[in-house]
Amino acid sequence: MTPRWTRLAQAVAGAALGVLLLAAGALTGRPDVAVLGAAPVVAAAWDWRRRPSDVVSVELAPEHGRGAPGTLLGEVSITAPPGTAAVLVGVSRHRTVVSEVLVHVDGVRTLPLVVRTVRTGPMTLADVAALGIGPGAASAAEESSLASANVTVLPDTRRLDVVPLPPRLRGLTGPHDSRRPGEGGSLRDVHPFAPGDRLRRIDWRVTARRSPRLEELYVRREHALAEAVVMLVVDSRDEVGPDPLTWRGSNVPAASDATSLDVARRAAASLAEAYLGAGDRVGLADLAAMRRPLPPGGGRRQLDRIRQALAVTAPVGEAGERVRAPQLPSGALVVVFSTFLDDDAADVAGQWRSTGHRVLAVDVLPPLRSAHMRGRHWLALRLVRISREDRLAALADADVEVVTWHDQPTTRLMQLARRSQRRAGAR
Repeated sequence: MTPRWTRLAQAVAGAALGVLLLAAGALTGRPDVAVLGAAPVVAAAWDWRRRPSDVVSVELAPEHGRGAPGTLLGEVSITAPPGTAAVLVGVSRHRTVVSEVLVHVDGVRTLPLVVRTVRTGPMTLADVAALGIGPGAASAAEESSLASANVTVLPDTRRLDVVPLPPRLRGLTGPHDSRRPGEGGSLRDVHPFAPGDRLRRIDWRVTARRSPRLEELYVRREHALAEAVVMLVVDSRDEVGPDPLTWRGSNVPAASDATSLDVARRAAASLAEAYLGAGDRVGLADLAAMRRPLPPGGGRRQLDRIRQALAVTAPVGEAGERVRAPQLPSGALVVVFSTFLDDDAADVAGQWRSTGHRVLAVDVLPPLRSAHMRGRHWLALRLVRISREDRLAALADADVEVVTWHDQPTTRLMQLARRSQRRAGAR
């Protein structure tokens, strides 16, 4: 099928004006007027004859592993047939045109694409369309088929210097002092030499002070090193934005607003990076998905697994009802990321606390914009806020430590870390 190129309105108007001038010159016997009309007619005919014989095509390819946090990169490849004067490229996101540019294409041309977003998870990078323009801007081709690319945006991280620890540390090695005596940790005490103590542990200064005649030797004993086990639990049932009017589901949050799930992904990734960077083991569970959680592990690869799992975590409809809280490793620190707009996440956090886990409840609800709300909408939001505040207060009464992520989380985590570091291995 021959590609369809149509005349542009300005070319048709110029040719029509030229025909009128030719007719006027012929009727009035004015050759100068006829010459003025001949130029646009000849130009329109010549440009139409030189129009390209093929259509313009466009492709979009994302670039992975590059760009700053919140910045997505891609390449737009435009292929134009010979004779194309220019190509009009339009980029749209979320059905809104965000950029249009007119470029010259000689065969094939590649353009860089930069997209900035506050969202994470699976999304469409952009929708790109191209419109070919013929010589003299006298003709235009049919708009090319829409080119799009799907990407998965991994959550970026926030640096956390100090983070709280669980009440019980595990393992025979690690970065933290445990309660058990051993080697590698801080000073535990000075004790008389006993069978099994190593000679290199003898503290000669203490021995000389307490037993000048060397009747008894004293050794320095240390705490054993151990590692912490942390389970990150994300409540993916809710994904709400800062505008409460979008919570009903009929309207989606604005693309420029980070949702509660975006905040939860970034918060969980930041804590995972902090613990894994210190040499601890971290696992991940989804409170809404009935599937096996990601078991605790360590190292850089575990951080990559967690970030990838967080990126694909999304609401899947009505979550199944749980009979009991998911089973977690004993002695683990449990961090629950939720909006706490209902009782489910709070009940599960309370169950984990009652079984002996140290539980952190991270509130990921973004700051709300309610100045535009009136009447029943404002009243409904007030009731939701009261219920939510009561729920968080009940968690605090149950010894679940609450952290609000948008309100100086670094300072709050530092306070909780000091609570757990009063003495080695203590709560």
